[in-house]
Amino acid sequence: MSESEKHQICKTAEKKNRSLLVILVFIVVAALSMCAALVIYVDPFFHYHTPLSGFPYVVDNQLSQNPGMATHMDYNGCIIGSSMTVNFDTDDFKELLGYDTVKLSYSGAYPKDDYNILSIVFDDSTYARQRQDMGAVFFAMDIPTMTADTEETKYPLPEYLYDRNPLNDVKYVLNKDVLFQYILRPVVQGKGSDLSEIYASWWTPDYYNIQWVMHTYEEPEKSDKTYKAEDVLPATEANLEKNILPFVAGHTETQFYFFFPPYSILYWHNLQQEGFYDAAFYQYQYVADQLLKYDNVHLFYFQTMDEVTDLNNYADYSHYKPEINRFMVECFRSGDYEIRSSEDMKVALDKMRKIVESFDYDELFSGDW
Repeated sequence: MSESEKHQICKTAEKKNRSLLVILVFIVVAALSMCAALVIYVDPFFHYHTPLSGFPYVVDNQLSQNPGMATHMDYNGCIIGSSMTVNFDTDDFKELLGYDTVKLSYSGAYPKDDYNILSIVFDDSTYARQRQDMGAVFFAMDIPTMTADTEETKYPLPEYLYDRNPLNDVKYVLNKDVLFQYILRPVVQGKGSDLSEIYASWWTPDYYNIQWVMHTYEEPEKSDKTYKAEDVLPATEANLEKNILPFVAGHTETQFYFFFPPYSILYWHNLQQEGFYDAAFYQYQYVADQLLKYDNVHLFYFQTMDEVTDLNNYADYSHYKPEINRFMVECFRSGDYEIRSSEDMKVALDKMRKIVESFDYDELFSGDW
């Protein structure tokens, strides 16, 4: 074979390879474009639009789906806070209080997490805010998290779902987990989440009993240090001032229902063991005094409920059964357990001290669990 023939063969092969490469690139680009278009159309994280009618959306990712729900769902009330809020049923808020609520819980939420989602809720450019005013915010006030750094979130956020930069949305529209777990899997299974009960804890009724609680409970070691008011109030004040109160002060048309969740009696034992017992009482009183300065605040203290000493109402030292969530909504309507003044808070905290300090922990820990 002559050199010219060899050269011609090489040129033909190169041309063919280039053609194949172009075709391959075209196929890859087309496939990626189709995937992106499908994600944008279905939008399982509600990043671009409201839910499609009839699609079985699975809602189980608080970090990724909360910002989209806050932006595009149609609501005039929202539920904010930690896992203390996950067992609320939004149908109860509609039935008892007349609010169409969206649940925006973050398990273990720090005040900065609350700030991040409320910034979206009260963004006037969001779909929900354009449709109707925000009537009420139901906010779980977890005192243990109030000493966190004001810029700290419980978990790293997928920032591309929280900002307004379309360029980094590629992390969403070309995400295989989004495609397979939140679009294809729900289609195959044919069943989505009940939006009134999203994020509900996995515990079935069988887990709410004293045997399970004590079996899984790990008592903290006794601390040598006793924390004082000055150890906790500066951070508590900073979080109130930066992450919570600006929304209360800036939206007087909205009613804020703050509540201290009814952790079990073991929570108070943990505080005693860890040296935070007295400091926590200072925190509760301080937070109450600051919140009660605002006319649009309703404050509820549920920790003196009789149920807190009965561990059959819990699945661990702090998480209570869904029936208690329903009861709290009833109280939001009736005004039971509401704190209306600083003196009311002092009375409630004095009662709490008596409950804790008269409880027979020796008998509890000597039980055969």
